[in-house]
Amino acid sequence: MGNAVLHSIHVHPVKAFRSTTLQESEVEPWGLAGDRRWVLIDDGGKVVTQREQPRLAPAAAETLSGGGLRLSADGHESVTVPVPEPVGTTTVEIFGEKVEAVLADAAAHAWASAYLGADVRLVHLDDPAVRRPLDPDVALPGETVSFADGFPLLLTTLGSLDALNSLIAQGGRAEEGPLPMNRFRPNLVLSGTGAWAEDAWSRIAIGEVTFRVAGPCGRCVVTTTDQDTARRGKEPLRTLARHRRFGGKLMFGQNLVPENRGSLRVGDPVTVLA
Repeated sequence: MGNAVLHSIHVHPVKAFRSTTLQESEVEPWGLAGDRRWVLIDDGGKVVTQREQPRLAPAAAETLSGGGLRLSADGHESVTVPVPEPVGTTTVEIFGEKVEAVLADAAAHAWASAYLGADVRLVHLDDPAVRRPLDPDVALPGETVSFADGFPLLLTTLGSLDALNSLIAQGGRAEEGPLPMNRFRPNLVLSGTGAWAEDAWSRIAIGEVTFRVAGPCGRCVVTTTDQDTARRGKEPLRTLARHRRFGGKLMFGQNLVPENRGSLRVGDPVTVLA
């Protein structure tokens, strides 16, 4: 692990939209600054993701000074969305949990609804310190998360992606590979590790920040979605089902919980602490 470094940093300002690649980022208790603080909901308040709407993959959200957004997509005029005033909240359902969030303005709803051809609204997680506690079965008291699937950060490694792509090349859908890392929508990507080395970690340091490794990430149909075209295939789920099935789930990447605040920069060294 002496050569392991932070290869790239990615945030997703709106959950399920395309990622933004950064050279550095602040780590907050609930994840990277600005990551998944916004999400679309349907007319029943349920979170809308690429699972239901693969067309979200190429949509872009640029974070503006002050925390607002600029939403854009091919064939659609962009719209600027200010951070809404927290004068009232609406209930959001995310994977069976109920979370309070603040509705964005009407222009944001109109843009997203026109893009998807469905009635959706954009909401903002105004206070991630209190709104959504982590699962108490895996969390310490007071730990929270943004609108990420379940944990503050997701880590992947280039070594494991290379190994997975080699397995895909040997399978019945070789023409779908090699897959890029954006299929897995990580926050942090490491280089300089062996394939699947992250399976053995329970605590790591990246630069000045330490993390608890909370366990592997179970993968879903989103990984089969081309993040540029929104088209779906069969990989990597077919190959993960043959080679990375654990406890009924198909695993790639590790979930992280920060142990302290701090800054991360591309090139930061990685140390396995336990």
